[in-house]
Amino acid sequence: MAYESAHAGRGMVAAPHWLAVEAGRAVIAEGGNAVEAALATAAAIAVVYPHMNHLGGDGFWLIRSPNGQVRYIEACGPAGARATRALYREQGYDAVPARGPLAALTVPGQIGGWMLALEAAAALGGRLPLTRLLEPAIAHARNGAPVPASQTELTAEKQAGLDGVPGFAATFLVEGKPPAPGTIQRFPRVADTLEHLARAGLDDYYRGDVGREIAGDLERAGSPVTRADLQAFRAVLRAPLHVKLSGMELWGSPPPTQGLATLMILALFDRLGVTQAEGFEHLHGLIEATKRAFLVRDRVVTDFERLTHDPASFLTPEALAREAAAIDPKRAAPWPHKARPGDTIWLGAADASGIVVSYIQSIYWEFGSGLVLPSTGVLMQNRGSSFSLDPASPNPLEPGRRPFHTLNPAMAATADGRVVGFGTMGGEGQPQTNAAVMSRHLMFGQPLGTAIEAPRWVLGRTWGSETMSLRMEPRVDSGVVERMLRAGHEVELLDTPFSGVMGHAGAVVLHPRGGLEGGHDPRSDGGAAGV
Repeated sequence: MAYESAHAGRGMVAAPHWLAVEAGRAVIAEGGNAVEAALATAAAIAVVYPHMNHLGGDGFWLIRSPNGQVRYIEACGPAGARATRALYREQGYDAVPARGPLAALTVPGQIGGWMLALEAAAALGGRLPLTRLLEPAIAHARNGAPVPASQTELTAEKQAGLDGVPGFAATFLVEGKPPAPGTIQRFPRVADTLEHLARAGLDDYYRGDVGREIAGDLERAGSPVTRADLQAFRAVLRAPLHVKLSGMELWGSPPPTQGLATLMILALFDRLGVTQAEGFEHLHGLIEATKRAFLVRDRVVTDFERLTHDPASFLTPEALAREAAAIDPKRAAPWPHKARPGDTIWLGAADASGIVVSYIQSIYWEFGSGLVLPSTGVLMQNRGSSFSLDPASPNPLEPGRRPFHTLNPAMAATADGRVVGFGTMGGEGQPQTNAAVMSRHLMFGQPLGTAIEAPRWVLGRTWGSETMSLRMEPRVDSGVVERMLRAGHEVELLDTPFSGVMGHAGAVVLHPRGGLEGGHDPRSDGGAAGV
């Protein structure tokens, strides 16, 4: 297949579901800016792609202004006041459970991020009301949207672990079974919630009627998140991580996300002197850079307020030179380490004024905790399952502490004047996919569609698979695979030529002479469209 990127002049939106793309594109067509388009896309995709994200998750924004300033919004909620290690130990747990009410132990931060993004949109000239931005999401929730094939497949795959979780079966199953692709699914409680927020304002999610209903349902279900936890939450603005490479500069999300890993992989690879894409040196170099970055990430990334190392210190020329020197250009370093699962959605938007948005929102695993709150229809994330019950861990469970996040939106500005917002879903694979796609596009000049479509790989275990090997799509050149094996990589070729395990990558590009470009993964149910 030949995957082509989309081109436009006024605005561009990319996302993993076409109905969400259309929601954002319509906002651009009505004169909205890229941030407003991203908000409409984010709300719509929470309805039409509910297995990957919902209203009970977290989110992270990178927003580039026309003057070149990049602002970062951290919208991840902390563990609830009752979420103590003692609570889980007393109930017989050696680890935080992945499903059910006790997995729903963190405040959903996503809507708080929408609040700050709405303020940013207005500061950048946006004038569309919240009622208009939420309109497509409300319509899809009320009138229904077709179930995507990936939802059917993942419902069947994960159903055993979700059976018995309050609200899951009634919301996402049809007569106890996964809905067939194309089945029209409606979420009337979600429509009611979004309509109320459109009238009352997003703050109501935490400190109004919606917040009261969420808190009441959480308490009745047995979640450790309280009304006071919701009332206290605020998304925050922080400085993004930043690093300069030979032909570009990059911005990423700071801890508690793994944004440091994406920036480190590309910066380390930049120092290896690889001159050709798709060969052994390209794949081996990125994979070995991934190992170095993950070892740093796992040692230092934790709640931003509890950092013991400055993440920017690992992006200095001296630190990067030391890490790059540790990479053997011919041999694979010993592996594995414990990988981190997770799924999510990335979306991007850009407009002709110079605004570029890279945004990720997530409920962590597919269907998150599985807990659907009856009064509001909110599906709660299970991000808190990444906490450890070991107090000596880098991320121990503590009330008020933010969990580790695999989410990491990214942005680049190139020497030739392009600005690129990019990202992917895929848990542990996110930094790897980001590096694969952007090395191809930005370092080796592959067209955006080609770079996204090209065969990919993921190192380490992802949720649903215990393998720790280097998994590759079978389209990787057989000669390269043979060289990887000889170099000591434990390679496993997948059966599927375009595997969802490799993430759903996307990007939007603002070109220096005014053109806009966008692409999203053929492995997903979406794409890109513009005006």
